[in-house]
Amino acid sequence: MLDLFINFLKSTGFFGLTLGSISMIGVACLLLYLAIVRKFEPLLLVPIAFGVLLTNLPFAGLMAEPLLEIKANSIHTIEPGGLLYYLFQGDHLGIFPPLIFMGVGAMTDFGPLIANPKSLLLGAAAQFGIFITFMGAIGSGLFTAQEAASIGIIGGADGPTAIFLSSKLAPHLLGPIAIAAYSYMALVPIIQPPIMRLLTTKKERAIKMTQLREVSRREKIIFPVIVTILVSLIVPPAATLIGMLMLGNLFRECGVAGRLEDTAKNAMINIITIFLGVTVGATATADQFLKIETLVILSLGVIAFAIGTASGVLLAKLMNRVMNVNINPLIGSAGVSAVPMAARVSQVVGQKEDPSNFLLMHAMGPNVAGVIGSAVSAGVLLSLFGN
Repeated sequence: MLDLFINFLKSTGFFGLTLGSISMIGVACLLLYLAIVRKFEPLLLVPIAFGVLLTNLPFAGLMAEPLLEIKANSIHTIEPGGLLYYLFQGDHLGIFPPLIFMGVGAMTDFGPLIANPKSLLLGAAAQFGIFITFMGAIGSGLFTAQEAASIGIIGGADGPTAIFLSSKLAPHLLGPIAIAAYSYMALVPIIQPPIMRLLTTKKERAIKMTQLREVSRREKIIFPVIVTILVSLIVPPAATLIGMLMLGNLFRECGVAGRLEDTAKNAMINIITIFLGVTVGATATADQFLKIETLVILSLGVIAFAIGTASGVLLAKLMNRVMNVNINPLIGSAGVSAVPMAARVSQVVGQKEDPSNFLLMHAMGPNVAGVIGSAVSAGVLLSLFGN
């Protein structure tokens, strides 16, 4: 009887708790606090945090690989593997991030970008953070080129793109990179405003921009088709992300696929967000997360984000002087692809200087351009460093 009791105790998770697993459970609880109490990107951080919690519970085996027995002409399954292991294949095989992009495309109005094509430059400028951080990661000597590319993409402030690229180039870093990317997306209202105010004068922050022209339905239909063709021909590895983004947008704009638009931007994106978040969090095991490289990734991530924000603001100031245009530099910060939060931050900071100033629609141009830019940047890095 005593032996049975001892064996039962050894089978409980309490017997398998280690300092590492306890620490990661603490990380999961911290992320849940940020998501639920502080409301930092709750739709993303809640599933990610719970995934971190589930994968670090001893003996639960939710990420366990199946045990197979291979004989002469047959394969027998001894243990089927954990639930999250099978869902994780959507991340590992690069399926979930493009489906997220389809939903984003169905929710996105590219009208402000079409009406003001110059804002494409601001979206492109924000990608400097990706490549400067890539070089910094290489220079640290801690990371390979593939790992550095995956870390640098955090600067695009686009979680699905970061997951897509890291799953291809550095899958062992997927957990820290995804958590960093989504955490900094959630912290946009905290990180960006000090940088924006530091790099602009009060007069610049109060600049009023002229109303955007009305974009025709024909332009909105043609836009996703042309972008898909051009980007896919120039950077073929970006075709997956750009293609799904533009397909979702075509559902929205064509006027004859309302049910597909509704499914893409509601049911599908919500389901995939749950699967993506939980499985990404489930990769953050103690042995992968609790090491010096993770701290460096988190540090480089915030640097990438800051550089991307600053680059957009500085290019807007330069365009005002060189091209003699009337751009409020605050909208340059929206070039990072945290849609639509970064555009809202531009609006909030601008209205603090002049309550009658409305920058939101102008900021949406660089914001959606940043989504395209981050996908293109991921394609470039994948073409350079992919196997």
